[in-house]
Parts: sequence; structure tokens; C-alpha cells
Amino acid sequence: MAVMVADVNAPPDVPPDARARLYAAAVQAFAAQGFHATTTRDIAGAAGMSPAALYVHHRSKEELLHLIALGGHRRTLALCQEAVGAGGGPVRALDRLVGDFVRHHADNPTTARVVNYELAALTPQHRVEIEALRSAIQTLVRDLIGDGVEAGVFATPDPMMTAAAVLSLGIDVARWYDETGWSADAVAEHYVGLVGRMVAAPAPAPDLTTAPPPAEERDRA
Repeated sequence: MAVMVADVNAPPDVPPDARARLYAAAVQAFAAQGFHATTTRDIAGAAGMSPAALYVHHRSKEELLHLIALGGHRRTLALCQEAVGAGGGPVRALDRLVGDFVRHHADNPTTARVVNYELAALTPQHRVEIEALRSAIQTLVRDLIGDGVEAGVFATPDPMMTAAAVLSLGIDVARWYDETGWSADAVAEHYVGLVGRMVAAPAPAPDLTTAPPPAEERDRA
């Protein structure tokens, strides 16, 4: 999996200057080495700065991790809200959400790996903030699936567990996706089909009371 600065989106309140370079360098380092194995010297050096320069802009490398996690989860929640808010019923909304969610993780695999797999390194206060965003995403998907069950277009005994499975599928794309293979659009389309089959309501059984009589009976009539 390639690690590229191009797939890093700095938070909107970070100007394209030293803080943005530190942010991008931290994403690359955390994704490649893990949070605990990464030093402030690693981050500063990748950003073309002295180690002391990091502390001019950030109190710690944990603060950088928090910024990365916060920005990533806010963008993901907004993406899911937009997919559901576009309307068209549960089936179309879930197709949109899954497609956009998977494409987002395929387009931004480096950031997504940090956002999803380094959260244990956050302080308790920062972890609570991120967990609230994750809960909001999962609740949104659960409610969408629940609406589909009520409408008779989805079938699952546990919408919350199904929502967790849907999100896990999309998140894991960031772990294995390699842009030299399938395109992000192809992966997104395939996953839309997978999730559609996962939640699809079974076709109604035929009404035998209105079935036509056997051929021999029709011949005698």
C-alpha cells in the first residue's frame, strides 16, 4: 500500500503552512510505524523542520493524532449524513452510503488507517470525543437499516449488529486497498452489491390459493 501525502486532508482550520506539513508528516509516520513507535523527531524531520519546531505548533504528538482522528471522523459522519439526507428510500440511501463510505476509505487509505487503528493512543478525554462521533455514525446506519426493515425492504434480526458489519467492511478497505489493483469505484460498486445482498428481504412466497390449475384440469375444462 502506497503512503502518499496526496491522500491526506488537513482539517479546514489548518492553513497550508508548517502546521499542515506536520499534520501530513504525522499521518504518514503513524500509518507506517504506529503511534508509539513514531517520535516527534520523525514527524518534524519528515516535515522538513527541526524537532523543536513541532512544539511551536502542537503540544504533543498525541494532539496531532487527535486532530487527525477528529477531522477524519467528522468528514466520515458528514459523508454518511449526506447519503441518508439525499432521500429516495432506505435501499437507495444505503446504496449511496456504502458506495461513498467505501470509496472514501479507498481514496484515503493512509489517513483511514490512522483514524481507525491508532485510537487507543488518545487521551481518555480525546477518546470520548472520538467515540461519540463513531457512535453517531453507527447509529445513523443502524437507523437506516431499521427503517428498511420496517418498510419490508430489508431483513435482519439485529440492525445494530448489521450496521457494525457494514461499517467494518468499509473500514477494512483501507487496510488492504492498493490503487494498482481495482479502482476505488469498482470496489465501491462491488461492496454496494455485497451489502445489498446482506440486508435484502426474501422474496414473498407465491400465493398458492390463486395459482392456476394443473394443465390436465385446464384441458378438461
